Amino acid sequence: MVAGMAIPAAEEAAPWLILGAAAVLVLVYRSGLRRLRARARAQAAAPAKRPLFTEAELERYARHIVLREIGGPGQKALRQARVLVIGAGGLGAPVLLYLAAAGVGTIGVIDDDRVENSNLQRQVIHRDGDIGLPKVQSAAAAMRAQNPNVEVHPHARRLEPAIAEALFAEYDLIIDGTDNFDTRYLVNATAAALGKPLISGALSQWEGQLSVFDPARGAPCYRCIFPEAPAPGLAPSCAEAGVLGPLPGVVGAMMAVEAIKVITGAGHALRGEMLIYDALFGESRKITLRARPGCPVCGAQGESDDQPAAG
Repeated sequence: MVAGMAIPAAEEAAPWLILGAAAVLVLVYRSGLRRLRARARAQAAAPAKRPLFTEAELERYARHIVLREIGGPGQKALRQARVLVIGAGGLGAPVLLYLAAAGVGTIGVIDDDRVENSNLQRQVIHRDGDIGLPKVQSAAAAMRAQNPNVEVHPHARRLEPAIAEALFAEYDLIIDGTDNFDTRYLVNATAAALGKPLISGALSQWEGQLSVFDPARGAPCYRCIFPEAPAPGLAPSCAEAGVLGPLPGVVGAMMAVEAIKVITGAGHALRGEMLIYDALFGESRKITLRARPGCPVCGAQGESDDQPAAG
């Protein structure tokens, strides 16, 4: 012990320690209270956050939401998706209607044709009163009437190389419902260059086919399977060869199914496969597709240039 200094007993120091701790707690409490009040004032001043879905939309999409493979997260993905449809004709008609009905948030459609009387046998998105209108205008009106919650971007022009890349960059998924090889090759090359999945369908008389071309995710591209356009006369148009009226509805609805699967991640999309539907005999079959070595579009690599693209 040092002379002249008194060491307080533990019992004498305890009250001071308790008092100090209490003072610290009061200060912390007051600081936290001030922060909570400031946050409450900020939240009261901020505009109310709009829910992603209204009650009416939840009721509209209820049959999707109860599906285990889609659910709420899948319906949210559909709302946030941006899909571009090339062509508002036979295949584009059911695709556009079903995507709008499904609640895809943003749907673009590009086509430079006008509605003709001969279209109405199969292009069910258009009506008799629409004859003479641009197809994209007629289609946009039908989609908005079906579901006013979707945003529709009509492009009344032909798809050309000068605009393809900038247009495709605005969307997550590309759907090709065109009927000529030049446009199909342009769509495929642009989608592959941007890493966008492409759903493509085709029709002829009683038969239709569809596939998901997605080289960015390991699937072949369209040019892997069809490296060259067929010779004139070997692939006649619908006007030349005819087409069953409901067939585009069947195949187009299948393309819309594939779009929903790609967007939500549900099930197994037709990547690396082609589904072929024969309406005349009521049969369908799938064939496996393989990337073509040295493909000039997707740059696929393989062991031999003689390897078949489809099997």
